[in-house]
Amino acid sequence: MTEPNMIILYVTNPTASATFYQNLLGYAPVEASPTFVMFALKSGFMLGLWAKHTVEPIPTSDNGSSELVFAIENQQTVDQVSKEWKKRGLKIIQSPTTMDFGYTFVAVDLDGHRLRVFSPVQS
Repeated sequence: MTEPNMIILYVTNPTASATFYQNLLGYAPVEASPTFVMFALKSGFMLGLWAKHTVEPIPTSDNGSSELVFAIENQQTVDQVSKEWKKRGLKIIQSPTTMDFGYTFVAVDLDGHRLRVFSPVQS
């Protein structure tokens, strides 16, 4: 079986979301139209942003029931990213904290999709 290589987030405004993610990731999308934007992440994974009013079949759940996760090398970097994202105006819904899997915080994008940054538990 093949492995997943893309995630698509349903968004209200793909153009605004593209600007948000371009600023967050630091590079431009590889594809953009009024209803769909695609980023090719450095890992090879793809991030798509699809206008939710054009998705078929129509989605049945709200945003925020899943997370886009960014693994970071250490706690200090998690704190730095948190401070940087706050300065950029991202809404932080969980301040940096220690949980059973590591040190983490959670922000949200323009449509309420969760963006978790964490550093795994150091053994």
